[in-house]
Parts: sequence; structure tokens; C-alpha cells
Amino acid sequence: MIEAEYFLNRRTVRKYNGDKIDRAFLIKLLEAATHAPTTGNMQLYSVVINEEEEMKRRLSPAHFGQPSVLSAGVVLTFCADFNRFVKWCEARNASPGYDNFQAWLWAVEDAMIFAQQFVTLAEMNGLGTCYLGTTTYNAPQISEILGLPDRVVPVITVTVGYPSGESARSDRLPIEAIVHNERYCDYDETCINSIYAAKESLAENLQFVKENGKETLAQVFTDVRYPKSDNEYFSKVYADFVRSKGFDL
Repeated sequence: MIEAEYFLNRRTVRKYNGDKIDRAFLIKLLEAATHAPTTGNMQLYSVVINEEEEMKRRLSPAHFGQPSVLSAGVVLTFCADFNRFVKWCEARNASPGYDNFQAWLWAVEDAMIFAQQFVTLAEMNGLGTCYLGTTTYNAPQISEILGLPDRVVPVITVTVGYPSGESARSDRLPIEAIVHNERYCDYDETCINSIYAAKESLAENLQFVKENGKETLAQVFTDVRYPKSDNEYFSKVYADFVRSKGFDL
């Protein structure tokens, strides 16, 4: 139950105190994370570590200038990587068929599981972390900065450092909204109203609605944070980039 309490109280950390992270400590955490589950034990991922200030400055615009990129002890870019596995196959007289959508999904799943395993280990050892979803928005720029070859695509970025102050705990939907017994039970309007009521009543969310001039919290998501026009544009950018790296989507 102690472990459950830890996760119930975890926080995303966006402000770091500037302390350096010991390289050997970081590598040890990453090595432990490699024991996460992986598709067919192929380990279809890689991670690029950036701790030099110049490299973080170069990466910052690709993440829309989020402050945690520059203040973090390290910035980790987790990549879906079939490059290493394909080269191994070819060097062993095996014919790889991994230029397709299924293979791409395997690599994405592996990279995300690896990233989450690392995040859990890092947080349990006193570090703070923050996922940056902007990786998929500007993958071409990130790839160029990091020198990623064909069959290697950035999937998610994690900033890591020692926390500065206390971070707020993110709100979550009640477990009843997530769990379905035996079969999926669809949501009617009464159910939707019930499971989103607590989220919509939070002071910070009411403030989001007010400061954005919207009627509901849902409109903040659909009209401001993740509008359709942005979704369609960045979807095309990322899909075209993934294809250019050798995956047929």
C-alpha cells in the first residue's frame, strides 16, 4: 500500500533548483529502466541525453520555449528506434520487414514504456520529471539537432532535475470513469456530467475558463489548447516525417 500512496501523490515537476545530476547515477537509472517490458525483447528504443547548455538552448525553440528545458539538469529525448535492430538483422543474413505501420507501433510502444519506467525510477530516487508532448510537434527540428538517422524518430521528451519547491498534484478523473467491467459501458450525458463535475469545479480550471473567455472547460481544450487546426497541421508534419524516416504509414 506504501507504493500505491506514492503514486497517488506523485507530481509533475517543471521547476528545478539547478543542481547537476551525477552522470553515473543517471546511467544507472536508465539501465534499470531497460528492464521494462518490450516487444519481442527487441528493445526498439534509444534515448539521447542532453545536459550541455548549448544543446538545451538549441532544443528549446522546438519545445516552444518551455522553461523546464533550460532549467533541467538533463533533457532526455526518447526515440522509437528500428535502426539498430535492422542493422543487426542485415549483419546476420536475416531479411528485416520492419518498414510498416505495425513495426512503427511496436517501436513507439517500446519507447514509451521505457520512458515511463525511467520516470518512475527517477522520481522514486528524488528527481523531478516532466513529459514534453511538443516532441511530436517539431520532430523534424529535434531530429536534425540530435542527428537522428533513418528508422529513428523522437517520440517523447522528459526534462529531469532536482525539484525547486513543491509542485501541485494534477487532478484526475474518478476511477469509476476509467474502469469497465467485462465489456465497455458507454457514457450517457448524466454519467459525463457526474465524472467531470469535480474537474470542472476546481478553482484553477474555473480560472482557465474565465481567462480564456470561454463558457466551459471543454472549450478551453477544443478552442485554445488543442484546436482542430493545430491537430491537423502537426499530424501531417509528424506523419510525413515518420514516412521520411522509412516507415510506411
